[in-house]
Formats: sequence, C-alpha cells, structure tokens
Amino acid sequence: MKKAAPFFVIVAAVLWGVMGIFVRHLERLGLGTMEIVAIRVAVTALILMVFLLCYDRKLLKIKLRDLWLFLTNGLISVILFNFCYYKAMSLTSLSVAAVLIYTSPIMVMIMSAFLFKERIHAQKVAALCCAFGGLIFVTGGLGDSASISVPGLGIGLLAAFGYSLYSILGTLMMKRGYHPLTVTAYTFFIASFVVVPMSDVPAIGVVLFSNGWMWSYLLAFAMVSAILPFSFYTVGLANMEASKASILASLEPVVATLVGVLVLHESISVSAVVGIGMVLVAVVLLNIKFPPVLVRKKDSASTVKRSREMAKQHI
Repeated sequence: MKKAAPFFVIVAAVLWGVMGIFVRHLERLGLGTMEIVAIRVAVTALILMVFLLCYDRKLLKIKLRDLWLFLTNGLISVILFNFCYYKAMSLTSLSVAAVLIYTSPIMVMIMSAFLFKERIHAQKVAALCCAFGGLIFVTGGLGDSASISVPGLGIGLLAAFGYSLYSILGTLMMKRGYHPLTVTAYTFFIASFVVVPMSDVPAIGVVLFSNGWMWSYLLAFAMVSAILPFSFYTVGLANMEASKASILASLEPVVATLVGVLVLHESISVSAVVGIGMVLVAVVLLNIKFPPVLVRKKDSASTVKRSREMAKQHI
C-alpha cells in the first residue's frame, strides 16, 4: 500500500482539479460560492454517513478524547479554509489567493517535522521549491503583486493554514487507528452544521427541484469533488509522509488549468505552460529514490584510499 500511496494522492489532486467543470455549471444556475460549498459539504456528509451506517457501523465510533480532532478538522480545515480563501480573493485577486493557498505544503513540512519527526532533506525542499515556483507561474501570481494588501496577505495565509491542517489532523487521527472514511465523513458532517446555515438555503432548494436530473448531478459533484478525492488523499496520508502528500497535491491547479483549456476552452499563457512543467518536475523529483548505499560505499572507499596513502607517507 505504501508504494501506491503517491498514486492515491495524485488521483485525488486530479479529481479536485476537474471540480471546476461542476462549479461553472452551478454558477450558471445562479448559485453563489457559499451555496456551492454548502451543497458540496452537506451532500458529501449525507452520502458518507448513510454509507457507513449500511456498510460498517463500527467505523462511526469515535472516542470522546479524540472528539476535538474531528471538531478542529471540520471547523478549521473546511470552514475556516473556505471562508478565508474566498475573503482573500475579494481582498487581493484570484491568482494571488491561489498562490497564498499553496504555501500550505511549506506549513505541512514544518509542522510534520515537529509533530511526526519527518526529515526535511534536500530532495524534499527542492521538490517543494519547484512546485511552489511552478504554481506562481500557473496562476500568474507574480503579475498581480500590486494587488496584495496586508489584510489580504494575512487572510490568505490563514486560509493556507486551515488547508494544511487537514494533512496534519488526518495523519494524527489515522495514527490513532481511525479509518480514512471515518475521518472524511465526520469532517464534512461537522462542517455541514456551520456551512449550510450560512448559505442561501431557499436558492439551493430552487436549483434542487428545478429538474429531475439535478439530484444525480449533485451526487456526481459530491463524488468527484469531495468523497473520492478526500478518501483517496486520506488513504495516501496513512501510507506516506504528510509533507510529501501535500506537495503532490499541488497537481490540483495544474489539472484545473488543463481542464480550463481543454474542456472550458480557456486560453493558456506561456508562463502557465512553464509552471505546469515545473510542478510535474517536482512530482517526479519527489518520487525518485537516490541510492544512498552507493554513496556510502563510494565515501568509504575513498576514506580507505586516503588512509592507505597516509600510512605510506608515515612509512
């Protein structure tokens, strides 16, 4: 399973990346951002809870002493992240907000080093820098530097912190023996109690009952944007370092850009192409295994050679 962990995270990133297709259609139906988030969270929570009730009720059991983990994950990783992300977009720009969000792998790497004793080595840092640099090019964040304000910067970084906490808290919960589906189900279940009241429920109702196939569409939306990707990502987290998983998840905006070009017929700049290449290089770099044994052998051989030369000199 550990060998397949990067694959699960990459699949999750791809699914998150194609979410824009559904979002665009829901926006055309007259739904706002908060209403779309409410639908995504509530439908996901409902489906997962019903599934676990029918599949294995034991997966719904959580210990009282771990309740704070689930509450924090739902309230901060989902609620705080979404609120601050959309607020950052209004205070800065879409591209700047996107760049700020993807400072989250840096936060995950630092927190993982302290909490899980994950090593911060040169290969990981190089992949992180390459991915982050690529995301700046993909989103065009450098061109919007004039639109960065202090409140926007702070809110954007707070959103990134909320985004990064899913990797940290998810890892903590699975280290305590919880199933990935349990983590995902309770995260969205708790978040739904806050998001739904904050949204325009009557507007959602109008869309839901506008035609017969809308329920199927929202089911597909929940599956593609939340249930499958969060489940895959959480499985990946259980079998690899949180810092590596967060870097691999940087593929999401790359996929979103490609979907925009290929499906939604959006234009793409040269800088975006360069950025996509940099993120792909980061993914490859992160999964290359350098042979440390050969390096040690080489070092030991050179040490022996030097020792012999020194011995000859003494003779």
